[in-house]
Amino acid sequence: MQYTQLGKSGLIVSRICLGCMSYGSSKWRPWVLDEPDARPFYRKALDLGINFFDTADMYSMGVSEEITGRALREMANMEEIVLATKAHFPMGDGPNMGGLSRKHLVQACEASLKRLGVETIDLYQIHRFKGTVPIEETLAALNHLVNQGKVRYIGASSGYAWQMANALSLSERNGWAQFVSMQNHYNLVYREEEREMIPLCVEKGVGIIPWSPLARGRLARTTPSPVEGTTRADVDQYARDLYDSPSDLDVINANRNVANDLGIPPSHVALAWLLSKPGVASPIIGATKLEHLESAVGALDAKLSEEQIQALESPYRPHAIRGM
Repeated sequence: MQYTQLGKSGLIVSRICLGCMSYGSSKWRPWVLDEPDARPFYRKALDLGINFFDTADMYSMGVSEEITGRALREMANMEEIVLATKAHFPMGDGPNMGGLSRKHLVQACEASLKRLGVETIDLYQIHRFKGTVPIEETLAALNHLVNQGKVRYIGASSGYAWQMANALSLSERNGWAQFVSMQNHYNLVYREEEREMIPLCVEKGVGIIPWSPLARGRLARTTPSPVEGTTRADVDQYARDLYDSPSDLDVINANRNVANDLGIPPSHVALAWLLSKPGVASPIIGATKLEHLESAVGALDAKLSEEQIQALESPYRPHAIRGM
């Protein structure tokens, strides 16, 4: 395993992060693994040297946090682990059950702490920038959680660069805890983040932890179809909405061609490309087969030439914004 600092923070994270959306309750999504089937993935991740685990309160409506907390407390030395979770999406139908208000974030953090079974969350992230709450209220609430010792670091996910720049500036001016990470939608098929968000994060020392680094598995497949083959691919309409550009197939095929030339899996090529990009600390990998984890870690040894990178990037065409 390789490790790196998360941006300019002092957090040391494995270069592969295990995303825990796939572990929770199959009643929430049919492709989610229930606890008995999920536990081997935490064990495997730890055996491979992964120390970075990302979940969210809305994954299986809290069950993912419960399973993740139990598994890591039993299997790992928590002082070595970087445990991340997120809040924003509604956790119920009533008022104040979602969003970025001080009330909801403090309530959500306290609920996450209980479900995870820990006293402090290493990285607490806003799941989206969406909402009508003034960002000052959100940032003050997050700073309050840091000062209380309930949260060590804060991060953001999936917003516009102007929102991130505004938040960083406000935190600096007020002496508040600043975002140390950006969890954004970034992969070979979707590169719109390269226009503004990623240069901003590199300039400000914010670590990038991309979600969907393999484009919901499309960049890992060795078969002609970009979508068939797993339960999630068959039923995940959100993934179909994310990747609906005709040029996506050209990028997928280019990735497969480079992989064939190198004699390695397409997933290795896609992750090696992502890991080579400025600011990228730790792509978040979702795994429902143990070999997915092994393959992701294997990508750390893959090296790409400038010619191969050019071959991967040249078919890309601009996209409408996706994943916000």
